[in-house]
Amino acid sequence: MHPRPNSHRLRRGRYSEPGRAYLVTAVVHQRRSVFSDWKIGRLLVAEFKHAHDSGQVNSLAWVVMPDHFHWLLQIHGGHMSRVIGATKARCTHRVNNVTGASGPLWQSGFHDRAIRDNEELRPSADYIIANPIRAGLVECIGDYPLWDAAWL
Repeated sequence: MHPRPNSHRLRRGRYSEPGRAYLVTAVVHQRRSVFSDWKIGRLLVAEFKHAHDSGQVNSLAWVVMPDHFHWLLQIHGGHMSRVIGATKARCTHRVNNVTGASGPLWQSGFHDRAIRDNEELRPSADYIIANPIRAGLVECIGDYPLWDAAWL
């Protein structure tokens, strides 16, 4: 049996439309709570910023949860699989370097959902940044250190 039974389906038919917004979710390998240490979470945030500052994406909103992230972004050049893959790879290198760990940090692949029209952007961002509240990590989003949104 394949160790990740349906991961190959995540890549089938994937298309990145420049300028289109996508809600991307990626999960830590074995759902370990690597980012419950917010200092480690800031390493992933730095990679989101790198992708944004280099012009690969327009980062609209994101939240880093203890064992996964949600990222609302618009693709500018290139393909989303390469951007997400590079972001995860750079993050893995940095986290392993800081923690002394080795091996995979992320589950293979990621989930993405295209945002069909601009009216969905703000509700999608609100959904993303409310994750720590829904998870019971904080009562007020202002108390959670690992999120941002273009509207706030």
